[in-house]
Amino acid sequence: MVEIRRPEAMERISSREMAEKFIEEQMTLIKEQVGDKKVLLALSGGVDSSVVAALLIKAIGKQLICVHVNHGLLRKGEPEQVIEVFKNQMDANLIYRDCTDRFLDKLAGITDPEEKRMIIGNEFIEVFAEEARKLDGVDFLAQGTIWPDILESEDGIKAHHNAGGLPEDLDFELVEPVRILFKDEVRMVGEALGLPSGMVYRQPFPGPGLGVRCLGAITRDRLEAVRESDAILREEFAKHGLAEKVWQYFTIVPDFKSTGIKDGKRTYDWPVIVRAVNTKDAMSATVENIPFELMQHLVDRITHEVPGVSRVLYDFTPKPTGTIEWE
Repeated sequence: MVEIRRPEAMERISSREMAEKFIEEQMTLIKEQVGDKKVLLALSGGVDSSVVAALLIKAIGKQLICVHVNHGLLRKGEPEQVIEVFKNQMDANLIYRDCTDRFLDKLAGITDPEEKRMIIGNEFIEVFAEEARKLDGVDFLAQGTIWPDILESEDGIKAHHNAGGLPEDLDFELVEPVRILFKDEVRMVGEALGLPSGMVYRQPFPGPGLGVRCLGAITRDRLEAVRESDAILREEFAKHGLAEKVWQYFTIVPDFKSTGIKDGKRTYDWPVIVRAVNTKDAMSATVENIPFELMQHLVDRITHEVPGVSRVLYDFTPKPTGTIEWE
């Protein structure tokens, strides 16, 4: 594979015309790289993988095979949504794999976030390898790697499962057509490709999913607390007009408990941490000012509707000093 680097003098994509030019250039490069071979793509349904899918479909059509892996770390209702949008509406060549138990068994007892990311990334590669063995002529693995992933991995801030290359024993060549773009540029390319607005501006979601929002060792009950509290947060943000205003918002459940009171009795349950940030390129971020009344409503819903939760906290830390995700 020829390594792609973002030229220091490269002008940022800031118009529809520039995005269309980028698409044409990448289509040519993809066709030259892939030829008549097949390509596997990890299709999470997020912005990056969706744009890559649309770009590859435009360039090589049915040579693209999309693989959606349900690793048990997705948001509430997300696997069903991915199937509906990509298979039923976009007519993608989609393979669905439910590997929930497989991933959670591998992650049992693992507390270090970098180790969790590596396990999830390596297991993804193994799933793709299994699918490749069932198919003929698959020589390429496409990924939605973007420029902040590369920078953070190289700077040692955090590992990205889509920025670490492939194991030596896996005979795939990488296809990464948006590798040199920032998030806002990826969205502009998605618009130029004709993707639906709701898909292009879908909230970013990390490759390891809720695995890096269930802090420390992942347990199924705490993972479910993350999933349910996140669903409440997304529902309330949509109701109050914040879904499109805030770039990324989510909940976190740490691996510690605090005392509380429910129904007049002492409890010893987890806190839920709410994070909501705005950014243009994911390299820096500011914290959203959530109305106090909405925050009170979130506290009431989460503490009463999510089992095992006694408190709700709000993270006021910008990037830097914090990263957008906690792990």
